[in-house]
Amino acid sequence: MGSFMIKQSALSAAVLSGVLVLLPHSLLAADDPETLRIGFQKYGTLVLLKERQALEERFADRNINVTWTEFPAGPQMLEALNVGSIDFGTVGETPPVFAQAAGADLVYVAHQPPAPQAEAILVQEDSPIQSVAELEGKRVALNRGSNVHYLLVRALQDAGLSIHDIRTAFLPPSDARAAFERGSVDAWVIWEPYLAAAEDALGARILTDGTDLVSNHEFYIAAGPLAEQYPHVVEEIIQELQELDSWAADNLRKVAELLAPSIGLDPDVVYVAANRASYGAQYLSDEVIAQQQDIADTFFELELIPRELDIPSVVWRPSDE
Repeated sequence: MGSFMIKQSALSAAVLSGVLVLLPHSLLAADDPETLRIGFQKYGTLVLLKERQALEERFADRNINVTWTEFPAGPQMLEALNVGSIDFGTVGETPPVFAQAAGADLVYVAHQPPAPQAEAILVQEDSPIQSVAELEGKRVALNRGSNVHYLLVRALQDAGLSIHDIRTAFLPPSDARAAFERGSVDAWVIWEPYLAAAEDALGARILTDGTDLVSNHEFYIAAGPLAEQYPHVVEEIIQELQELDSWAADNLRKVAELLAPSIGLDPDVVYVAANRASYGAQYLSDEVIAQQQDIADTFFELELIPRELDIPSVVWRPSDE
């Protein structure tokens, strides 16, 4: 059975009328999905949306059941989307590139403005490493295929190195932090709120962040079936995100206080992360699409993905465009 089930009443009516086989595909789908399955990470606007129950309230009278599943990072989330376990989620710049290369049925729906300071390469406070160039031959931890993968590539390029000039340790955030604390790796490339938490608890030092290197867009990604069958629901999700972003941009302290209990961090630490984020969900412009194409081309040239990608072909457009 597919992830979107036709509501029994609509199907029964069509069968009883004897015209089921004559109905176009678009009329076979229900007006709304029975369940909307959303993937989220430890931090971000979707967490705020979950905490405020905005989607549950919006869809309550239409009997859409909203479920939430937490993932440690974007690649794991898009793996779940690819196998039909979730319908919508938010990830950084790199995960959808790797997922598209693997054949995932996904579309880019919208994005947040650039947030280059919300990811960084960290070293220990007393590390002798003072520049990205000094990472040559060193062991660097990161989550493979996450947004920081591209930051690392760009930072190394800017320093005259390539990803092949270092030793990568592909680890999820919790394992990477443990390795960083033990000194098993020389540097750790990570995003918020893990970044602010490491600075606070470990005294970690920022070697470089994404400033002048990457945009670090946060993308909202939908499964192909959701976008194709229920485009109005996708638009409604973005509307709720836009309203929430408008409030969040002017209430960062409240954002920190609201998120801190759910992610297990001190509100002051979350406030640092909130200040490095960006707010204002918007549909993809030609400029953002071109930037994402550059990322895909870079990873193909480095032989980190198996084939060339056409990013515009997986960009979803709202009905009024």
